[in-house]
Amino acid sequence: MNHHPDPVVITARGAVRGLRQDDGTAAFLNIPYAAPPLGAGRFAPPRPHEPWDGIRDATAPGPNAPQSARELGSVDMSPYFGAGWSRGADYLTVNVFAPAPAAASAAGGLPVMVFVHGGGFVAGSTRSALYDGSAFARDGVVLVMLNYRLGIAGFLDIPGAPANRGLLDVVAALRWVRENITAFGGDPYNVTLFGQSAGATIVGGVLATPAATGLVRRAIVQSGSGLGAFTTQQAARVTRAAAGSLGIEPHADAFADISDERLVEAASRLAGIDLRTDTHHDPLAGLSPFGLVLDTQPAASVATGLGAGIDLLIGTNTEEGNLYLAPVGKYATSTAADVDDTAARAHPDPARLVETYRTSRPEASFGELRSAILGDALFGAGSWALAEAHAALPESATFAYEFAWRSRALNAELGAAHAVELPFVFDLARLPRLRGAGGLLGPGGPPAALAARVHGAWVRFAATGNPGWDPYDTERRATMRIDAEWTQLDDPRGQERRAWIRPRPPGRAR
Repeated sequence: MNHHPDPVVITARGAVRGLRQDDGTAAFLNIPYAAPPLGAGRFAPPRPHEPWDGIRDATAPGPNAPQSARELGSVDMSPYFGAGWSRGADYLTVNVFAPAPAAASAAGGLPVMVFVHGGGFVAGSTRSALYDGSAFARDGVVLVMLNYRLGIAGFLDIPGAPANRGLLDVVAALRWVRENITAFGGDPYNVTLFGQSAGATIVGGVLATPAATGLVRRAIVQSGSGLGAFTTQQAARVTRAAAGSLGIEPHADAFADISDERLVEAASRLAGIDLRTDTHHDPLAGLSPFGLVLDTQPAASVATGLGAGIDLLIGTNTEEGNLYLAPVGKYATSTAADVDDTAARAHPDPARLVETYRTSRPEASFGELRSAILGDALFGAGSWALAEAHAALPESATFAYEFAWRSRALNAELGAAHAVELPFVFDLARLPRLRGAGGLLGPGGPPAALAARVHGAWVRFAATGNPGWDPYDTERRATMRIDAEWTQLDDPRGQERRAWIRPRPPGRAR
């Protein structure tokens, strides 16, 4: 029986009562970090939440950002995307998972980790089964998980509204952490911001956001991109299409009158806009019309010194692109023309790119080549660029990894695909929904010790700034390949990495 009373914590806006878990850790769910985004407020910067009287119940999950349900072919992504939209206006909230109070008070300030979920900038929430932070709390970390605005409310670049409102939400949550996390046992000056996919790209964006300076000590970018932002010219195409589909003027005042339901519906109709311009390719390769909107890519901003003094752990999965091909039956059926088309969407010299991949992978099938080029277009090239820019800064350390353990899901076609590392990071590889032929981790599952080891490296990085292997520099490019065995390699993808380096302007020698 649980005889311990549920814990009560006093935050700056009011008291919250959490839930004491069987392992002695505590969970506090659905604590607001900003006011509910209503009406015109959906297109404004986040504002402080009103204080509340009495003790707010923080024992049950709350609402999340408006979104449509997401599926991905024959693989069960429900542990990742969650159950879709849980309605309610007050959704700019955090979940906090904290060690037992005795452990927290004895330690002084514990390391804090703040997670930004993925979902293509249009889906995902703190309610997803994969985002249970209990393992972090058990291991002495105060884990914070946040919801942020998605889709049109979060990322459509609208005249009359600030850009990247979903990213502004993340910065507001970081300010909440600075102000409140001591009460949960955390050290407000040892905060590691980490995210996966869209969430990882947002983390890169936060590194390049002057307003966030000083709020983050370390960052982890899991399958994100430092080259993933749209230009304002590209974003304006999406805004015109969204306004046209809703029959309104492309201005914040007009969007303010549209219901959340209609915004979600309009967002799901925007797929397939050609965002290539004379000077820029589509950084998301047609996968999402939403993303950060910046005329300077985060990797370029970091190269100028933004994000200096923040330690960085950055990596990708070996077969990222498989997630977008295998579950929808496009992996085994890929042709030479598909490979060429994928390269043409992503690179100014597609023929040279394909030749590089063919040379470095002489045995590869068309599916493998297509997946490798797609994965690097979305995540690899932008992660290398961010790692290179950050490693050139003198004040902080950079560490790189490649997650290579292959899931045997979908008749072993899924492999080390996008998102497969998440159950290991959260030490949740045992979840039943992740197993079986269509589960993310497939039948049979991973080696027993792998999740504890991956999770341990993330915790160690948050606590000490070193995950347990050599730092990445622009000479060796040391990278830890994570599989059943862990192997440290120098520049493991050098030939392919170099193929993505943007050519110098015409007239200058390479």
